[in-house]
Amino acid sequence: MPTISRFYGIVIFMNYNDHQPPHFHARYQDQEIIVEIESGTVEGRMSKRALRMVLEWLDLHQSALMEDWERARQRQPLNPIQPLQ
Repeated sequence: MPTISRFYGIVIFMNYNDHQPPHFHARYQDQEIIVEIESGTVEGRMSKRALRMVLEWLDLHQSALMEDWERARQRQPLNPIQPLQ
């Protein structure tokens, strides 16, 4: 599970050769969600504050996330993505 970003205790990662649709995983404490990159659809539960930050980060980095998704599908090293500031 390569980590691509960390901010405010939230860890964002993608799995190599993962299932469609394009998505990433986010973990905060003992909470984990899966977020579809194109739609922002969330599966799982996370505190409202942390979820807002993850979705804001998604809005800022959607194209970079799609690039990393393609790299992960090809089992290439993923590029780190700037954290939310």
